[in-house]
Amino acid sequence: MQQQAGKPESGIHHVTLITRNVQANVDFYAGFLGLRLVKRTGGYEDAEQLHLFYGDALGSPGSLITFLVWEDGAPGRVGHGQVFEIALAVPQSSLGEWMTRALQHGVTLQGPSREFGETVLRLKDPDGFIVKLVGADMPTAQPWGDATVAPTRLRAVTILSEVPEETAAFIARFGYRPGPVEGNITRMLSDTDAIDVRDGSGYVEGIAGTGTADHVALRAADVAAIEALETELSKLNSSPTNVHDRRYFISLYVREPAGTLLEVATDGPGFAVDETPDQLGTTLMVPPGDQVRADDLKIMLPQFAMPGKPRMPRRDLPFVHRFFTPQDPDGSTIVLLHGSGGTEADLMPLAHRISPRATLLGVRGRAHEEGNARWFRRFSPTSFDQADIRSEAAAFAAFIDGAVAAYALDLANTTFLGWSNGANFAAAVMGLHPSIVRRAILLRPIMVLESTPMADLRGVDVLMIVGTRDPFGADVARLATWLDASGAALDLRSIEAGHELMSQDGSIPREWLAEKRGRNG
Repeated sequence: MQQQAGKPESGIHHVTLITRNVQANVDFYAGFLGLRLVKRTGGYEDAEQLHLFYGDALGSPGSLITFLVWEDGAPGRVGHGQVFEIALAVPQSSLGEWMTRALQHGVTLQGPSREFGETVLRLKDPDGFIVKLVGADMPTAQPWGDATVAPTRLRAVTILSEVPEETAAFIARFGYRPGPVEGNITRMLSDTDAIDVRDGSGYVEGIAGTGTADHVALRAADVAAIEALETELSKLNSSPTNVHDRRYFISLYVREPAGTLLEVATDGPGFAVDETPDQLGTTLMVPPGDQVRADDLKIMLPQFAMPGKPRMPRRDLPFVHRFFTPQDPDGSTIVLLHGSGGTEADLMPLAHRISPRATLLGVRGRAHEEGNARWFRRFSPTSFDQADIRSEAAAFAAFIDGAVAAYALDLANTTFLGWSNGANFAAAVMGLHPSIVRRAILLRPIMVLESTPMADLRGVDVLMIVGTRDPFGADVARLATWLDASGAALDLRSIEAGHELMSQDGSIPREWLAEKRGRNG
């Protein structure tokens, strides 16, 4: 339907989903489906979370599917109070081609079937989310790819609601009107698309996580419309509203009666505010409020390759892990072991400052304490589960063996960098599996093994940096004595610090590592 002069179209602006595998996501949405990646940016709620936007040639409202990247994050649960299906319009004549393409690419497909008078193919993306291809000739003003098969825009989303009548009535205030009903699904129609409200009575409540939708966004004319809507909603018994500047649009968030998160977003200014139209999606952007740490964020956010381009292989190994590859790698690797509550990316900025040309391999600990990742269980801040340390050390040794085979990791040119709990674990691995670590940088470590093992660490270089005010530093001497007795070449440095990381934790290892490499090279 054509919009009236001077009146913006109603309808969907974008839908945002959550993925756990950025490379598989890019290969599916930009590769298999052929959408254009129009923007890659750090998240505006959490800049350490990658956010990808796919759409037509310019990322026009109504064409956009966006993804929050929770790399190797926990799967969610589909249930009421969520968008649980999305539908893309493709030319009716292309459905046979899409069936062939799905078979060739090993993409799960069901159909064809008929829904609301249209032919539908049901696919699943790499996270298991349902993506429907609907034979509906809905041309776009900004085509991308092969016009005979390419998706043109969002045809619909489906919301699962345990109070479908209330959900439909709430959505009607955004320019939607009741349409046809099929079974337990009511179709709400806008000028351009549809929202299907499915009766979710008897379903469990949805839980956010990978493979689920975060929200669906609806279109607003301008900022004045957003402000008027905020005033209107504040008078209702609706959920609290929040207005945000997302750089590419201004938006407001609210929940409909069943709990589905809705966003209302302006059409402008659009994605060409920081990239030219021909370069959209080629540069990693950082939110304006996070520019002071832009360089660090660009190292922490997961890397990926566009379809058809070379990429780092991904192997199934005992620990969640992630690589950062610099533009001009020198063949060295630093394996990173985070502190309590950390992630595999936490130490990447520090390690990059220590050795800018090293490939970084961040690893995530498998033990958990109140939802926070650790390397082994503990009974108290100073009492540790000895059996778990040994079990996890054995698993880590197997992980390193696997990395050597899968990624051609050269242990002779590999440094292990650990902080706090990660440094403690690295030291334990050195004692229990002495053939693994040839060079280690341990920041604020202590000895966590109650019975120090007999280990031959001759030829192993160790830099240990301790803080003079570190409340956990009482057991440092025991670790240093054991390393010395085991034959390691220990360089023990003390800095004016507590348990936190300081600038010297970058400068001292940088000089030390350069000296060791120079000596060995």
